[in-house]
Amino acid sequence: MKKGSVFKKLLIANRGEIAVRIIRACRDLGISPVVVFSEADREALHVRLSDEAHFIGPSPSLESYLVVEKIIDAARKSGAEAIHPGYGFLSENELFAQACEDSKLVFIGPSTASIKLMGSKIASRAAVQKAGVPIVPGTTRPLRSREDALKAASEIGYPIMLKASAGGGGKGLRLVSSEEELTSLYETAGSEARASFNDSTLLIEKYLMKPRHIEIQVLGDLKGNVIHLGERECSIQRRHQKLVEESPSPLEDEEFLRKIGEAALAVAKTADYYNAGTVEFIVESAETGEHKFYFLEMNTRLQVEHPVTELVTGIDLVSEQIRIAAGSRLAWRQEEIRPRGTAIECRIYAEDPYTHFCPSPGTLTTYVEPSGPGIRTDSGVCSGSTIPVEYDPLISKVIAYGEDRQQAILRMQRALGEYKIGGVRTTIPFFQVLLSHPAFIEADLHTHFIDEQQLIQRLEEESGESDTVPLIAAALNHFYEAQKPKSQVYGKRNLWRNSQHHSDPFHKW
Repeated sequence: MKKGSVFKKLLIANRGEIAVRIIRACRDLGISPVVVFSEADREALHVRLSDEAHFIGPSPSLESYLVVEKIIDAARKSGAEAIHPGYGFLSENELFAQACEDSKLVFIGPSTASIKLMGSKIASRAAVQKAGVPIVPGTTRPLRSREDALKAASEIGYPIMLKASAGGGGKGLRLVSSEEELTSLYETAGSEARASFNDSTLLIEKYLMKPRHIEIQVLGDLKGNVIHLGERECSIQRRHQKLVEESPSPLEDEEFLRKIGEAALAVAKTADYYNAGTVEFIVESAETGEHKFYFLEMNTRLQVEHPVTELVTGIDLVSEQIRIAAGSRLAWRQEEIRPRGTAIECRIYAEDPYTHFCPSPGTLTTYVEPSGPGIRTDSGVCSGSTIPVEYDPLISKVIAYGEDRQQAILRMQRALGEYKIGGVRTTIPFFQVLLSHPAFIEADLHTHFIDEQQLIQRLEEESGESDTVPLIAAALNHFYEAQKPKSQVYGKRNLWRNSQHHSDPFHKW
């Protein structure tokens, strides 16, 4: 492959909707997409849509999607020149990025040095603070013991957040209000961090009462050029997991948001960053109405919520990731980035919001996505697809675009009502309540919004059904599906394209 050219064949080291999203970007660039699949994904949509699919083992991700050697071996066998990790799994694993490099495969992402630096909350906090970017008050070195933690917490002042240095997604994360709580939770948080990230290192940050979560999408090339594509508001969260994202932020302070964008570029340059990445900030609002922002972390990969940025900027982030990895320069200067309109994304999960969001695995007996003006859906399923118990239960992401936030909200409400999903419970009822809530419409947002407004309690009170019936039905359905004989043959595209199994009437980018 010549430097700067686009690849001929690319392996996607992921599954579900993000694998389908990358397949479509490959098609747009004239690249042959290759995928991997586990036992649970033999008949998954990403397998059907690929040119070539390689079996990598049993359903548990620790025996398939997280095994570096199996991914590299599949890439070698297929003749792929590059690997796109998507998000999750191995996307922020420096050892995987190094293994790609050692195998002469291009890793669609940043350098191993950038991943290592930003993968450690302690190291990244120290680096960005040195660059003049404010960080949440807290420790800048690893906690050595429970006593060390108690001393640091007394100096910072309760409440504090006890956090795993290596991870995210709420793992190894505890809100601590007193010395007694810290004494009892210290070992628990460390054990959870070790189990999730193979690293028990912890740090402490000051707990902010009602912060907003705002992140900046950055894009850099191999020539040292870095730009940002504006901000995303990600304040609607549950258990530290984002549920709704929108761009731009409804925070009406252009000068303040401009400063956050500049801070994100400073962070990216500190990390010598290239490819797509996201710099996340916590925003604190004072009683005077003034805002303060603090660096939270940098995600050295594509984000789940990238479509909202794509819709307001018109830039295909996945295609740009691939072009950058192939050696292309950025096609834009910072002053040319002019976001227009508003985009909002809701993550539709196979979870039951009436029973504390319990997983609802099973087969999609019916699946029809919404459409119409301003609506985009990113999914990895179709009617007949199975939502397995082994992985994240994301069904699809629906993104509504409007000329302004009001129109985007109205279009999202319409889209949620058009979904037809049978066989599993979904989070759609929750989003319908959220998007009609006056405080959400008025953009009075913060990371504790769901608890403060008691949205989940209201849903549960409205449910007149038994908590156990839908769960038992979902479990029985999943067991039944698991007994069906599995297809054994996977290969080039025509095997699937000519198959009666291939039907994708609702999946358009």
